[in-house]
Amino acid sequence: MNITRENIDALNAVVKVDIAKEDYSDKVEQILTDYRKSANIPGFRKGHVPMSMVKKQYGKAVLVDEVNKLLQEALNKYLTEEKLDVLGNPLPKPQDDLDWDADAFSFEFELGLAPEFEVNLKSKKAITQYNIVADDKMLDNQVEHIRKQYGKIVSETVVAKDSEITGVFENAEKEINNSTMITLDKFKGKTTQKQFIGAKVGDVVTLKTKKLFNDDHDLMTFLKVSHDDAHGLDIEVNFTINEINSRELADLDQELFDKLFGKGTVTSVTELKEKIKEDSEKQFAQQGDQKLLNDVTESLVENTKFDLPASFLQKWMQTAGEEVIDADQAKEEYEKSEKSMRYQLIEGKLIEKHGLQVSFDDLKAHAREMIKVQMAQFGQMNSSDEELDGIASRILSNKDEVKRLSEQLMSQKLLDLYKKEANLKVKEITYDDFVKEFYS
Repeated sequence: MNITRENIDALNAVVKVDIAKEDYSDKVEQILTDYRKSANIPGFRKGHVPMSMVKKQYGKAVLVDEVNKLLQEALNKYLTEEKLDVLGNPLPKPQDDLDWDADAFSFEFELGLAPEFEVNLKSKKAITQYNIVADDKMLDNQVEHIRKQYGKIVSETVVAKDSEITGVFENAEKEINNSTMITLDKFKGKTTQKQFIGAKVGDVVTLKTKKLFNDDHDLMTFLKVSHDDAHGLDIEVNFTINEINSRELADLDQELFDKLFGKGTVTSVTELKEKIKEDSEKQFAQQGDQKLLNDVTESLVENTKFDLPASFLQKWMQTAGEEVIDADQAKEEYEKSEKSMRYQLIEGKLIEKHGLQVSFDDLKAHAREMIKVQMAQFGQMNSSDEELDGIASRILSNKDEVKRLSEQLMSQKLLDLYKKEANLKVKEITYDDFVKEFYS
């Protein structure tokens, strides 16, 4: 067997594999001999079928199968030994005139090669790392929300600004008929809110759905329409008031503090706000980290320049999926996924350069911590090491879970690397301003 490579350019190559008769003949002969021993052919005793008949019936199929196996093994071994970093999979060149009656065979494969490039984490323009804080306004709102949530429900006769209104949204044409509870702050305009002030049980308020809510997605929640139907919905709906309630705010006393955080954990309003601030900013940190991860990714893709073997990859995509696609579809698919492919190559370079690895001990510790957090949410604060290890072992016996957790850990390791090495500037921002700036 002989394997040679012709480099077309820095990103494309053709590998030629020459297979001689001596490479496969012994194996084919052995398989056919085994077939002869077990073949059941009418007119012959088992094990006494003439070899010529066995070869005639099975020879070509066995030859093709063994040559293909030999070809794949040789190609994979060659790519490994030559340390070729290929994209996609080798593509066999079509051979319409392949003669399986010949003794020797030649096969050619197209390769798409990964580009050579360097990654510089020190971008010219600094990337903003957001430190999201809970300000006094947010803390006061959270305290009020808690007091409402744990307060006493009081039945009212007319709607006021802070009323909780239970009723039914209806529109016969769109088959909308949904019972719900709503507060006036959900509505976008003051005009809509004024329609409710002073209304009584049994009254019907007619509303236009266009720009009805502060968040258009609330159409899905309160009218129970699909996402597609909610988009651009411009109709009238009737809201029949069935019940009007207000909330008598709960007292900020020790009984409420113990109910929220456990006996004696919080003993004053000041400590309550400190606890809310601490818990909130832990959650905000996750959103800030995700924003940073996204921004660094965008910066790396934008500023790390290299070419890809685009023509090869588009050709490979035509047959790489579950269904064969044509050249135009492959081009469209390539354009959609090019940025992702670029970042995967950049990420791989960073992982190799900085020796980032996810060990089994990392996975086990991560799984244990995840389990502890989940159990704490259900009030189980003192789980034993034996219990945590048992649950972690069950999780890590699932390949899909191991893959998911490994990806989470590697993302965290990359994030830690970015925080250490990238050109960052820290900006403190309130959560409300963060949401307005990036999600409005």
